[in-house]
Amino acid sequence: MDLDELLREGDRIAVAVVETAGAVVIFVGALWAALRFVVEGLRHRSAAVFNPIRLSLGRFLTLGLEFQLAADILRTAVSPTFDQIGQLAAIATIRTALNFFLRREIAQEQRQVGEAEPDQRTNQGSPT
Repeated sequence: MDLDELLREGDRIAVAVVETAGAVVIFVGALWAALRFVVEGLRHRSAAVFNPIRLSLGRFLTLGLEFQLAADILRTAVSPTFDQIGQLAAIATIRTALNFFLRREIAQEQRQVGEAEPDQRTNQGSPT
């Protein structure tokens, strides 16, 4: 096996490991959020309870997408063709846009949760 074949095989293995890590992160996050959704939904039945679950799922998705993008970059690391570079650019653009909008939504949700917490503390102290 020459050096070029060895590099390609190592790259193929690295891509598979990083892609798998990304898929596992997304799967674990989705499973965790689904379980919390069911448990909290049965316990509280309030829309405010689900915001932290959505925030956490968004973080898992963002991290998983970062792993997937890293795998795409690794895939083109060893002697890429112009076609592969074009595909990487398209994939990177789409995943970066997804991450941007996920992060923006997470930040917005965190602000809303932060604004709601003082209201909840003051409401807890007042008689109903």
